Amino acid sequence: MQVGDTGREIHSVLLTTDVTPSVVNEAIMLGCQLIVSHHPLLFHGLKQVCGQTPQAQVVELAVKHDVAIYSAHTSLDSVPGGINTRLADILGVSDYRILVPSGPDAGTGLGVIGSLPEPVGYYSFIERVRERLGATYVRYTALPDDWKISRVALCGGSGAEFIGEAIAQGADVYLTADCKYHEFQDADGRIGLVDIDHWVSEHHSREIFRDMLAPHGLECHISVADHTPIQILNN
Repeated sequence: MQVGDTGREIHSVLLTTDVTPSVVNEAIMLGCQLIVSHHPLLFHGLKQVCGQTPQAQVVELAVKHDVAIYSAHTSLDSVPGGINTRLADILGVSDYRILVPSGPDAGTGLGVIGSLPEPVGYYSFIERVRERLGATYVRYTALPDDWKISRVALCGGSGAEFIGEAIAQGADVYLTADCKYHEFQDADGRIGLVDIDHWVSEHHSREIFRDMLAPHGLECHISVADHTPIQILNN
């Protein structure tokens, strides 16, 4: 819980990946008492709340209009049925398990690794990523045309730190976001590395929230103001 009264009764919720001033204004317009987001609004403490930053503007707006804000983040990243298992389901990956468990006997952790029902070509898999996730861009390492994908590892959000783990566990391809130049260079020839927009890799969190909250009788709205901050100039 980042903003608001935890004891307040709510009946209408706005679901979003990020909390921005536009999202808060949308919640106000819809009459929502609560915003549930994946990414936290506040990663660091605010020293001033006087509208000088987008975060401060959000806090001011939310408090003024009595809109509470709850953020999930790593809890939804790590839990079964969360970000990564839903991402795997969208891409048709099955029989998956946690890529990096949070403990030796833990049922939680980051990323998943699983199998496709039957092998597909590497570039066909990239096209599947683009189409099923609505990716605004896809960056990837070049591999031979006959490279087949059977084992898929993935991690929504910034998961480049687990490329080595994906290789060690026999993945043919690793899907994540925010990869750097040298991470592509290190992966070259060892694994297919597919990098997409951070927001695109996690915006299905909104549907996860809806599936969790709607059965409790809450009116759930998926934000239309929520979008990636990254724009792409295409030739």
